[in-house]
Amino acid sequence: MIIPFNELAKETLDSLIEHFVLQEGTEYGEQDISLEEKVIQVKQQLKCGDAVIVYSELHESVNIVPAAQFHHRP
Repeated sequence: MIIPFNELAKETLDSLIEHFVLQEGTEYGEQDISLEEKVIQVKQQLKCGDAVIVYSELHESVNIVPAAQFHHRP
């Protein structure tokens, strides 16, 4: 199930994004990018629809995934 990011409290959204960025250990190339900048980048991806927040009932977990990789099944 997709959770609309704009329905989450700012603090909750920020915590979720920070957890995602830290958990993923995403590589951003040769330049070091601060946690704050990574959070901003993920927020932008959510706002423009390139990423979505997904809740899995099966795993009882929430994750951020690329929108192109998420296949919503009714």
